[in-house]
Amino acid sequence: MHHLVRALSMAFAMFWEILWALILGFGLSAVVQAVVSKKQMSKLLPDDSPKTLAVACALGAASSSCSYAAAALARSLFRKGANFTAAIGFMLASTNLVAELGIIMAILLGWQFTLAEFAGGPLMVAILALLFRLFLKQSMVKEAQKQAERGIAGKMEGHAAMDMSVTEGGSLWQRIRSPKSFTAISHSFVMDWAAVWKDIAGGLLIAGALAAWVPAAWWNRFFLTNHPQLAKWWGPVAGPIVAILSFVCSVGNVPLAAVLWNGGSSFGGVIAFVFADLIVLPILNIYRKYYGAKMTAFLLVTMFAAMAVAALAIELLFQALHLIPRERHAAIVEASITMNYTTVLDIVFLAVAALLLWRFFTTNGMSMLRSMNKMPGEHAHAGRR
Repeated sequence: MHHLVRALSMAFAMFWEILWALILGFGLSAVVQAVVSKKQMSKLLPDDSPKTLAVACALGAASSSCSYAAAALARSLFRKGANFTAAIGFMLASTNLVAELGIIMAILLGWQFTLAEFAGGPLMVAILALLFRLFLKQSMVKEAQKQAERGIAGKMEGHAAMDMSVTEGGSLWQRIRSPKSFTAISHSFVMDWAAVWKDIAGGLLIAGALAAWVPAAWWNRFFLTNHPQLAKWWGPVAGPIVAILSFVCSVGNVPLAAVLWNGGSSFGGVIAFVFADLIVLPILNIYRKYYGAKMTAFLLVTMFAAMAVAALAIELLFQALHLIPRERHAAIVEASITMNYTTVLDIVFLAVAALLLWRFFTTNGMSMLRSMNKMPGEHAHAGRR
């Protein structure tokens, strides 16, 4: 019981440490979603050119961080005419280049990891696009298109189909300040939280348990800490393996990434672990439903390779630039809450969240929340009402 209480206490303390960052990140994402429509995004992703992939990364960075919603949205864009490579690039960016992820990584791991994440994300997309050009056959894309058109609803399918963006009514600042945008922001904010809270809770619980129960010596052996040169190459491979088996995705994997770094993982191994939120087992099963078993296997192999190579390249670059932290003191916080700047920020941003929740519940938000897991057409109809 003592060990269980310690693990739960550490998980809650980690949550308190990142709460304000989560609210800020999801708030920024909701603002962008309120002024950029999914129809506009589809038109901007016609091919797999470098320009289109750059647009895909930019749009993904402004999107939701939920892995399930990202997978559903990528399928939605693909069905609406977006290039398959661009849609997958968008999906990768939407969970690896979002504001909330960068903020939380900076808090728990340090600014070097945030910089590595945002430098490695576009590189990972570029490597994946190259692998697609070399090995992806058009016949596979056509088969995936047929499967995608069957209308199989998965987790967060309704969330991905929802589009409450305000694209008319003056300048960008005027649209953001309008009552309609306030409503759209509140709805996107709550929908994103509803989509990702299980991932965050799961990640915190796993991180708390591992931090409390798994001794550092075990991590040192697993990540080959006593063999620095070998560990550098093993880390980017081991990171995604841990991610796949841990089932943790979205921003929920950052607390566990902190545990892995303190436990002896290489710098590239931690980055690869964070990259791998879109190849965990539940997400792979969704790909199977969306695109078929053959395309799912192709996505697993190519994404795994792109994540590992990008993470290794970033580690080598950061090592050359002397940017890899020498100390392994990631913020695995103690099981206590004190009156400091974190607590003050949490209270301030909880007030902001309360305001958005009030707007959500007073503008028919609950009916939309209930329809999140409905078929895309049903959800879109509910949103228009």
